Amino acid sequence: MKPTESAAPVPRPSGRAAFVEMTTGLPGAVVGLAAVVLATGLYRALSTGHGLFPGGAAGWSLAVLTGLIVGHLVALGRDRWWGGAGSGAALTLAVLLLYGWVPAGLVSMAVVVLVGAARRHRWRQGLLHGAVDVLGIGAAALVLAVFGDVPTVEQPWRPPDWGIADVPEVALAAAAYLVVTRLLLWYALAPRAGGLPSVARTALLRQGLVAVALLGIAPLICVVAVSQPVLLPLFAVPLIALDSTLWIARARAEEQLKDLLTGLPNRQWLLQRAWSALEEAEGEGARSALVLIDLDRFRSVNDTLGHLAGDRLLLQIAERLKLAVPRGAEAVRLGGDEFAVLLPTTDSTTSAQRVARHLVAELSSPLDLDGLTLVLEASAGVAVFPDHALDAEGLLRRADVAMYQAKRDRTGVEVYESKRDSNTPDRLGLLGDLRRALDAGEVELHYQPKVRFDGQVAGLEALVRWVHPERGRVSPDEFIAIAESSGLMPHLTEYVLETALAQVATWRSQGLNVPVAVNVSPRDVHTPGFAGAVAARLARHGVPAGALQLEITEHVLLEDPQRAADTMAGLTGHGVKMSLDDFGTGYSSLVHLRRLPVSELKIDRSFVARLAVDAEDAEIVRCTLDLAHSLGLLVVAEGVEDDETWERLRDLGCDAVQGWLVAAAMPPDEATAWLLARGEHGWRRPSEEAAIVNLDQPSGQVVQ
Repeated sequence: MKPTESAAPVPRPSGRAAFVEMTTGLPGAVVGLAAVVLATGLYRALSTGHGLFPGGAAGWSLAVLTGLIVGHLVALGRDRWWGGAGSGAALTLAVLLLYGWVPAGLVSMAVVVLVGAARRHRWRQGLLHGAVDVLGIGAAALVLAVFGDVPTVEQPWRPPDWGIADVPEVALAAAAYLVVTRLLLWYALAPRAGGLPSVARTALLRQGLVAVALLGIAPLICVVAVSQPVLLPLFAVPLIALDSTLWIARARAEEQLKDLLTGLPNRQWLLQRAWSALEEAEGEGARSALVLIDLDRFRSVNDTLGHLAGDRLLLQIAERLKLAVPRGAEAVRLGGDEFAVLLPTTDSTTSAQRVARHLVAELSSPLDLDGLTLVLEASAGVAVFPDHALDAEGLLRRADVAMYQAKRDRTGVEVYESKRDSNTPDRLGLLGDLRRALDAGEVELHYQPKVRFDGQVAGLEALVRWVHPERGRVSPDEFIAIAESSGLMPHLTEYVLETALAQVATWRSQGLNVPVAVNVSPRDVHTPGFAGAVAARLARHGVPAGALQLEITEHVLLEDPQRAADTMAGLTGHGVKMSLDDFGTGYSSLVHLRRLPVSELKIDRSFVARLAVDAEDAEIVRCTLDLAHSLGLLVVAEGVEDDETWERLRDLGCDAVQGWLVAAAMPPDEATAWLLARGEHGWRRPSEEAAIVNLDQPSGQVVQ
């Protein structure tokens, strides 16, 4: 549903375009019909000699009361909504009951003209509400006529003439007035603003209850107007007091749909506005898009400069975003440093992506905070209706997935792709199966050896493997990505650590004292208490800390390098060794590398694979080795599959290798047999083993 003006500000056209809008469609029909009704009533009153408004003390007192109410409406402020079932409505209904619908219509139009003159830029709104009021008065007059009562200025319907039988008549007339004005306003505004969101509907209910109280005062006004008209201005006090509760209800509705810091609409408003935008787009066969934006490194501003500085920075960001959004688009603050921009219509996914890149560029330009220049880069995700989702909640979720992909890959802007979304039905099913497999102990660890160039086993890396009962072997890249994005990663890490340490304890009981490396995710490293939990687990299994090595990737450096460094310092303080995995594929720098307490660096297989045939990769490997050794780090090369690569790495001074040339990852039993077989002499390359065997054979015997 779309918000009306009572819920959130809607851009209004001006000038000739505004006049055309006001005089066409349902609003134009309402205004035209009201003008015809009022003109007809005036003509008949004048042609029959009836007065248009009472004279004497009653007339003057009603005029003073009208003036007080007009003054109240003007004093409410230029941005307040006014009209319909307010204090003016109670006065209008009282005049209707006493003197008929023509004087009541004149009172209503007097309020419209006077308030409109005081606030000229709201004349369109005033004209519409005045027209609706006239039609509501007409509906109430018809109810009175059905009961045989047609009051005029010359023959008023005085309260002394009312009886018990007239109470339902008065109540029905008030109800007709209230219902007609409410429904007409609803439908007149719906084509432009799309209806009311739920909180605005709640506010409308509150307004209706207050309106009943206001209209209930109308008969009392009639009594005083007949008996003591000079006391009529005193009714301004209760009318204005009750009227004010209408504005309070409206303000509360606005607060629920608005971000209090920036003044932008909030998440609740976005979801309801998005629903109506998608309905319109579907009806027109068009596309809608949602751009979700997150500020990078904003947490550092709060931590360094304080939350007040952060709030002032968010105000600047919100203002910049409002200026940067294209015409027709709507900016929203979702909370924290997350913003969104709704594009009710867009030509294509490419067009929405272009808008997102423009917004990211605008928000990433330097900001000034008390003379301090700050640059906060932004990441954005784009989701498009109907390509990526068919409802508002789905569009928001998928824009969120794309935004985190952009943040993780540091690409600035990403468009949603289902193959990268762990929240698709297929992946959600896989997530549930993985959770059950962990609980049942059905996920296995395989172990791949690392060896030095003298053949001694430097350790093993624990690699997680999962065979799904229906899907078969599931790629680790697939289910680990699902675990990381779903919050299951801590559970998976605990499972792997528990299983690996149990295996290390078993090997040590067999005399195999080899360290085992376990991969941990950035989320684990940033979790408070992680170092203490690892130390407790080591103690429970009776495994010395030096027998465990934790492998991290360079991605831990992206979000919070200091927290990562603190966690790793805690781990190394307990004696756990740290290794930096997949070096060269991330975004680390010498500064970060020196801050991290790692003892080992692993060169990614993408550089090792072409070492023997690509001069650039060979140079990268050589420089990495020189850098690591200058920092006192050991270097392990991953993905070694042939003798030539082995020899090149040995010549470059690499410390150890890992790959199929040595051995593939093996289940625990096979890994145990492999270790026992190489306990005395270490590991030898297959070519070396063959040469030794040939030397041991009698002359002339051929080895098969």
